[in-house]
Amino acid sequence: MSLAIAFKGAEGIVLAADSRATLNAQFQQPNNQILVVPSTFDNATKLLKVKDQNFVGAVTYGVAALGQGEPRTPASLIPEFEADLANRNVRPGTVEEFSRALSTFFLGQWNARMPASIPVTEQMYFIVGGFDQNLPTVYGRLYEFNIPGAPDPVEALAGQGQFGARWGGQYEFVNRLMNGFDPNAVQLLLQALALTAGQQATLEQELKKLSVAVPYQFLPLQDCVDLSIFLIRATISMQKWIVGVRGVGGPIDVATITKTAGFTAIQEKSILGEKIL
Repeated sequence: MSLAIAFKGAEGIVLAADSRATLNAQFQQPNNQILVVPSTFDNATKLLKVKDQNFVGAVTYGVAALGQGEPRTPASLIPEFEADLANRNVRPGTVEEFSRALSTFFLGQWNARMPASIPVTEQMYFIVGGFDQNLPTVYGRLYEFNIPGAPDPVEALAGQGQFGARWGGQYEFVNRLMNGFDPNAVQLLLQALALTAGQQATLEQELKKLSVAVPYQFLPLQDCVDLSIFLIRATISMQKWIVGVRGVGGPIDVATITKTAGFTAIQEKSILGEKIL
């Protein structure tokens, strides 16, 4: 579940994610039916920062933990990733190099901890954002990959002048707000109207005209932060009233990455005790 957003703006990168992790517990009923009961925990860390990598970061969504007997969250494995880089004396200088190192590490963790019988629909997704340190690039870069199905990082919004946002997880309401239609709308219309492949392409092209006219290339970094928070907060608020899995919730963690300042936490949850009066 979850909702993660990565924003590529002209002034920098914004990474944002909610904090809810959903655990589906299964109970066998007297009639041998299986009852699935979702439980949510609102303090998971999905915004990832790696020591000594000050110009890159990542957000994750999908499978919340690796392993069944001793489950490990992505955030809990970051110290081991840091140690792995240090032991191999690997110092990624570009966002792509970092993405490949992160993907290789988590693919190894997946293969070591997850059963072979896990459904292919169960994946752990990452969006990596930052700035190349070994190249004279002006703008930030975003890469996406998922474990174990597609471990090779693919650049999103590649090239000069390409700006915008990428999101993943429970993104139905984000799609409706930003793109003007639900992500399932095309398939529903295809089945209802028995459209041909050519008609499907035309339909998809026409539906894209419903997207909101946001001038991504002109947005200051603060506006990128505000829009990212708004989309996650809107999803959290809307899920309060729906019948279904409420997989987005808890505090919203946000960070920016710029060419000069590097990774900066804008808002992040902290561990608190009781307030003693």
